[in-house]
Amino acid sequence: MGIESNKRTLLVTGGAGFIGSNFIPFYLNKNPFHQIVNLDKLTYAGNLANLIDVVENERYHFVEGDICDKKLVDKLFKELKIDGVIHFAAESHVDNSIESPDSFIKTNIEGTFILLEASRKYWMDGPNIVKTGFEHARFHHISTDEVYGSLGTEGFFTEDTAYAPNSPYSASKASSDFLVRSYFHTYGLNVVTSNCSNNYGPKQHDEKLIPTIIRKALNGENIPIYGDGTNVRDWLFVVDHCKGIELVFKEGKSGETYVIGGNNEHNNLYIAERICSLLDKKLPKTAGSYHEQISFVKDRPGHDQRYAIDATKIKTELGWSPDEDFDSGLEKTIAWYTTKYQKV
Repeated sequence: MGIESNKRTLLVTGGAGFIGSNFIPFYLNKNPFHQIVNLDKLTYAGNLANLIDVVENERYHFVEGDICDKKLVDKLFKELKIDGVIHFAAESHVDNSIESPDSFIKTNIEGTFILLEASRKYWMDGPNIVKTGFEHARFHHISTDEVYGSLGTEGFFTEDTAYAPNSPYSASKASSDFLVRSYFHTYGLNVVTSNCSNNYGPKQHDEKLIPTIIRKALNGENIPIYGDGTNVRDWLFVVDHCKGIELVFKEGKSGETYVIGGNNEHNNLYIAERICSLLDKKLPKTAGSYHEQISFVKDRPGHDQRYAIDATKIKTELGWSPDEDFDSGLEKTIAWYTTKYQKV
């Protein structure tokens, strides 16, 4: 595989997904003495085309496989001397978790357990006894603000918010968060966890809200908005999230959790209307406005009303701050998707 023993070798799981495929090029560019092994099952959410800009990079290596494949995971740790894990891989679409929760339980819980066990066995000789050469080995678990449940009209999620997952997806992620926590407290494994708000930006799967709005608008189709469109999310531009992940991985305190949010609270109807307004300026229709395509559809079961994050901890302790405000990030996102969809 061409792994160089003098370079730090990180295992990135789910690196062909939305956030992972933004993170890998970002991280390789920032860290010339690190190399990345990307383990991805290439389910519907994984797309190797999103990694075209690193495919020739000698410090990038792709392995097609499942984090639930214990033999494969153990082999990668042993043969490639993995000394860092950044764990993105997860089933993550809430609608799919309502229809088929079994795959969420297997991937998000069992897969995380297998990775933790491999890390523990390869990096440690026993509880709180780290093997020589692995003093800096770290497991970074990427999670979601959905584990905290739903907020009312006021308040914010923080690292101290009680867990209250409301969907099979968020329950499976909460379970994986607790597994990671337990490996720190029981074994002394060097772990950190970050819980992020809704990401947006280039390379997101077409099924997600913002790509769907752009695609439907450009195709002249109805733009579907759940319920009355008042569900609120805190939106974080994906590259800003990548910067936060790198900071937590490198500088976060072992055993700690860091919530990462963009401080951009908007409801779904506003998102649709804002995109339509930008498209009206960028790619005006021959007649009428994209706004006329907005329609409302039956709400999904267990649809949380509001998420919002107070990112004070990562800002004050690690010095993180987002570079993009919502409009600047949205303009970059629309530019990327209009290029993509107009090629189709």
